[in-house]
Amino acid sequence: MKPVVLAGGSGSRLWPKSRAALPKQFLSLTSDNTMLQDTITRLKGTPAQNPIFICNDAHRFLVAEQLRQKDIQHGGILLEPVGRNTAPAIALAALHATINGEDPVLLVLAADHLIKDNQAFHNAIAKAEKLADQGKLVTFGIVPDQPHTGYGYIKAGEQTGEGFEVAEFVEKPALETAKEYVDSGSYYWNSGMFMFKASRYLEELEKYNPEMLEVCKRAIDTETPDLDFIRVDHDIFATCPDDSIDYAVMEKTDSAAMVPLDAGWSDVGSWSSLWETAEKDENGNATVGDTILENTKNSYVNAEQRLVSVIGLEDVIVVETKDAVMVAHKDDAQSIKAVVNKLKAERRPEFEFHREVFRPWGSYDSIDSGARFQVKRITVKPGEKLSVQMHHHRAEHWIVVSGSANVTINEETQLVTENESVYIPIGAVHALENPGKIPLELIEVQSGAYLGEDDIVRFSDRYGRVAK
Repeated sequence: MKPVVLAGGSGSRLWPKSRAALPKQFLSLTSDNTMLQDTITRLKGTPAQNPIFICNDAHRFLVAEQLRQKDIQHGGILLEPVGRNTAPAIALAALHATINGEDPVLLVLAADHLIKDNQAFHNAIAKAEKLADQGKLVTFGIVPDQPHTGYGYIKAGEQTGEGFEVAEFVEKPALETAKEYVDSGSYYWNSGMFMFKASRYLEELEKYNPEMLEVCKRAIDTETPDLDFIRVDHDIFATCPDDSIDYAVMEKTDSAAMVPLDAGWSDVGSWSSLWETAEKDENGNATVGDTILENTKNSYVNAEQRLVSVIGLEDVIVVETKDAVMVAHKDDAQSIKAVVNKLKAERRPEFEFHREVFRPWGSYDSIDSGARFQVKRITVKPGEKLSVQMHHHRAEHWIVVSGSANVTINEETQLVTENESVYIPIGAVHALENPGKIPLELIEVQSGAYLGEDDIVRFSDRYGRVAK
């Protein structure tokens, strides 16, 4: 069994924690691990091979770093040049998995789901694998505990093995219809998790969407390694039809089967769903971080940086980060997406980035800024190096707080240690490297007429970020 982990998506309904550059699958929302890490670690005890990951180019270093943190070995990190939905993404993984003549059973998982009962999940996997070995395309149907209008449903048909034939897939229903579904006992939530032999998925995709499969085959023929990653040709993959696995295959095939799953599952699609799955106090409140609640009930409060106090409220969501505070009624948490769309339209940085931004070499935190200056706290991991670069509009002053730095300015390299500083004038070609065994911490003061991140001309970069 080879897991395929879909690590795309923006998670905009979980703003301000989830941002375009750091979506929810890379956050620690339901445990000390990130959701991506939990997706893999919960497979411990199953006969799973090294998983294949699929993500976009912008998130590739996040995936690699989070796997490294937990010493998780992978079977390839496939980079989608452009988003084309789940059906083509899974096709790329299936083609990659069969490239050496193998035909593994693929367990397709989203990187951002919560599953509380690992043993129940393992039991469902074992049942699904038996059906997959028989050529079935298996989906996991969540046993509903309420009439939910935010999920699609699967109607169970005749029993087959330890699962059921799929009678039909139905779209997200109205509340009254959802109540009828749950009361009938024949309908399950559509989890978006699947299991099938790689060859069977490709056969069914060829039957129902041959154009999509042909483009994916041509794209995978171009695959090339790049550090931890596998790239395919952008122009070829961009011509691929955009469709989900449900529409492209599962709703059309006569080989669809469903295994029920009752394991405390949630897709964590909103702050309200996170409140539903969290542990609560005697007043129905769930809290994270430094919080004080008084005369408050049935609320979710998440404090990242500061003390957050909520007084005299009920059914609210309060989320605080270093650069934003969001307050919403729990019943209207879905409207957060409208706020995110406004941020995007206004090109505000809070749409894409947190104040702290992660890079393959470490991170930086923008701690202050003004009309012609910006102050950052920069952390460089041991042995890592920033790109060789220059700026047209800003000068920089670096002060080392801890560790040591090899600083190159034009042709000269010097070692800068704690409590020492160095000045980089406008137009100077420069680089920063941590040659030590501990993280390098420094304060960067930028000054100039324009301080945007796009004022970087890279000449060389060990992470492949130089424009070709």
